Amino acid sequence: MKLIIHGGFFSESSTNQETKKAKQDALSQIVTFGYEYLKSHTALETVVYTVSLLEDNDLFNAGIGSQIQSDGKVRLSASLMDGKTEKFSGVINIEDVKNPVEIAKNLLNYDDRVLSGEGAQLFARNKGFEYFNPITKQRQSEYEAKLNQQNNKGTVGCVALDDSGNLAAATSTGGKGFEIPCRVSDSATVAGNYANQYAGISCTGVGEDIVSGALAAKIVTRVTDGFTLKAATDKSFAELKSFDGFAGVVGISAEGEIYHCDSHPYMVWASFDLNLQVFS
Repeated sequence: MKLIIHGGFFSESSTNQETKKAKQDALSQIVTFGYEYLKSHTALETVVYTVSLLEDNDLFNAGIGSQIQSDGKVRLSASLMDGKTEKFSGVINIEDVKNPVEIAKNLLNYDDRVLSGEGAQLFARNKGFEYFNPITKQRQSEYEAKLNQQNNKGTVGCVALDDSGNLAAATSTGGKGFEIPCRVSDSATVAGNYANQYAGISCTGVGEDIVSGALAAKIVTRVTDGFTLKAATDKSFAELKSFDGFAGVVGISAEGEIYHCDSHPYMVWASFDLNLQVFS
């Protein structure tokens, strides 16, 4: 059993050491909870559970505390992929909900598995997800001050390998802040979140760069074709250099290899493989 999570780039909200320590402590706690959960649940169930914990922590840019778009609204995106069935589901630019990853989970058994905007919100309401305002006082003050957009690169994600050898990945984001309304990030696409029987990847960074590099799907495809996870990731990141792509990933292979990589420091992440590791 293995688990790895990320909380986006540290520069996403602040450069002070107090905030950095708070994020590291939160990741440590959440990855520990996630690993305990993994002991009695599938990889698929675990990534949803763990990402929902990340969404519920306002230190991270997903769920509660998400960035506000230029029209003053929060629109959330999240996706889920089951490596066993190779099914992908997601919501894009959904408003007024608490845990978009849970809604993505509900879509997994439908024929129409990726919904956006009003359709995603209507689906959520029909499934009993009540109205929730994810804007915090901190995000509101940042919005009102028009915080520098370049500091808003953050997402949360989780990849899990369960006792049966199954992999799953989930990713959630609140966007980059002050973007054009309804801009689509990578998080609810196979560029930002992908898993099959060979590997699982969750990405963070600049969504447009991650989509341009088809990053998550490309890494997993290379592992499927025989690369190690490290080799597949390193080669894919080398290809980002041609357009100075800004990205970070966490991943696990079916062989149990755990790897993380970022093109720009400092991505915050944590893993659990019998022992806890927290780094940034």
